[in-house]
Amino acid sequence: MSGIILLILRFVFTACLYLFLGWAIYTLWQELKRQSKTLDSYQIPPINLHLEGDGHSRTQTFSIPEISLGRNLSCDFCLEDHTVSTEHARLIYQQGQWWVEDLRSTNGTFLNQLPVHEAMVVTSGDELQCGQVIIEILIGEISL
Repeated sequence: MSGIILLILRFVFTACLYLFLGWAIYTLWQELKRQSKTLDSYQIPPINLHLEGDGHSRTQTFSIPEISLGRNLSCDFCLEDHTVSTEHARLIYQQGQWWVEDLRSTNGTFLNQLPVHEAMVVTSGDELQCGQVIIEILIGEISL
C-alpha cells in the first residue's frame, strides 16, 4: 500500500514541477513579448538638415540612427564644397539624444561656433559648420 502512495506522490510532485516550469516559461514569454512591443514603439525622432547657399536651399530629413556628412558621394548628407573633408562628421542618435562628432576633418567641425573635439549633444535649432558650410539642424520636425 505504501508503494502505491509513494508512486502517486511522485506523480503529483512531477505534475507540480511541470506546471511550475510551464508557468515560468509562459511568464518569460509574456515578458519577452512586452519588451518586444516596447522596442518596436521606440522611434528615432526625425532630424532635418537644412543647407542654404548660392541662391538655393536643400533640406533632407533622416530617421536613421547614424548620419554621415562629407564630400564623398557615399555619405548620407553629401556636401559639395572643397573645405569639407570626404568623411567630415557624423550625427549619431544615442541615449535618447542626437550627438555630433568630428571624423578628424581637415578644416574642423563646429557646433554653434564651438569646435567639436569630442562628441557633443545636438539640439533643435543648432548650427553645424563643416569647413565653410553651415547646416541648420531641426529635430523632431517633419519639414521646414
